[in-house]
Amino acid sequence: MSIKIQIKHKKSGIVKYGKYGFSWTYLFFGFFIPIYRGELGIAILHVVFSIFTLGLSNLIFAFIYNKQFMLRMLTSGWELNGSEEENSDARQALGFLIDI
Repeated sequence: MSIKIQIKHKKSGIVKYGKYGFSWTYLFFGFFIPIYRGELGIAILHVVFSIFTLGLSNLIFAFIYNKQFMLRMLTSGWELNGSEEENSDARQALGFLIDI
């Protein structure tokens, strides 16, 4: 099950939510999730994987997509904006030991 965490863009101050953990939406809707989140290149890559694996890649990506998405966000100017406890849990789940 995915866990929601608030993220904030450092320069613009835009606030939105990201998730980490298992993605039920990706399991059921596959490459449409990256399209919905504005990641067209990632969606095309996932379509290719889905074709070559006859859809089995959706099961694998359901476990890793949210983490990959959050890592891309955090390395492109976004930062965790939840409580200290939420941020600490998210850092640990995403594999960061220091503040981002």
